[in-house]
Amino acid sequence: MFSLKKTLAGLTAVALMGAAPAAVVAQDMPGEGVTVNMAQATWDTGWFHAEIYRQLISELGYDVPQITTLDNPPFYQTVAQGDMDLWVNGWFPLHNTYEDTFSNGAELVGAVAEGGALEGYLVNASAVEEFGITSLEDFKRDEVKEAFDRNGDGMADMVACPPGWGCEINIEHHMDAYDLRDHINPIKAGYAASMADAVAAYDSGENILFYTWTPNWTVNELVPGEDVMWIEVPEVDLPDMSMADAATMDGVEGCVNDPCTLGFPANDIVPVANSAFLEENPAVRALLESASIPLADIFAQNAAMNEGDDDIEAQAAQWIEDNRDMVDGWLETARGAAS
Repeated sequence: MFSLKKTLAGLTAVALMGAAPAAVVAQDMPGEGVTVNMAQATWDTGWFHAEIYRQLISELGYDVPQITTLDNPPFYQTVAQGDMDLWVNGWFPLHNTYEDTFSNGAELVGAVAEGGALEGYLVNASAVEEFGITSLEDFKRDEVKEAFDRNGDGMADMVACPPGWGCEINIEHHMDAYDLRDHINPIKAGYAASMADAVAAYDSGENILFYTWTPNWTVNELVPGEDVMWIEVPEVDLPDMSMADAATMDGVEGCVNDPCTLGFPANDIVPVANSAFLEENPAVRALLESASIPLADIFAQNAAMNEGDDDIEAQAAQWIEDNRDMVDGWLETARGAAS
């Protein structure tokens, strides 16, 4: 009788030991069997952190087969509808203009990077000195327009934003607010190609005017305070004036004035996800709330990408490996939220 009890006890222990690995797997891989439809923005400077998040979500067991590249309007529509689950390329408050589109089905969660994401207009430093340029208002002067007219239409050419980008809405607003339609020609072709052309023009000694944001490879290629200068707007005038106070900032390196009236509010880079998806996947919510990427690291990758190192998957994997202790903390938090 004693031996039978001993045998049964041993069998029970074996059974329990056999069940443990499955429980551990379920805890370590809370996303097993779930496919995530993830998007990324059309600007390639946002692809590095998108890939980092994709790989982190995959480490939780989720299947993220590919990232779909979308313009802002279709993303915010599809994430609200649930056809897309998330992206990490939200720019707020710039993307507040899409709030009516997504607010009934999606939400902001966590932050890739807070503050620091600047927008504005830049001019080559030599032209700032030669013509005394401090503001967009200076482009109403004939000699300034002529100096920046690269196509002979009598207006200064400016690299702007392609249709559908959030920055296009603000730039178009500025063109009307500051009465610049007869003075500045916004170039709305593909941004990367337009900026590459502008950099080539700068290298050949021509004057350039362009819009940019940070983080972006442009400010590594053309350094504010050395090659180019941030210029100001005549006064803050935004489609949503509730953000007006954030459009003037202290300590902007390479600006013609301090404080600097850039005319665009500083932005946070933020994940946006479908609310029902987050409810069903608390591990993803916890990861998005915990994770962040230093702007300096995004700058560095953007610069490397501009130099031809475009293996973003490998760059993201290396970043994760270099920051493994921090990353494991985020993943532990995410797994805890799912248990």
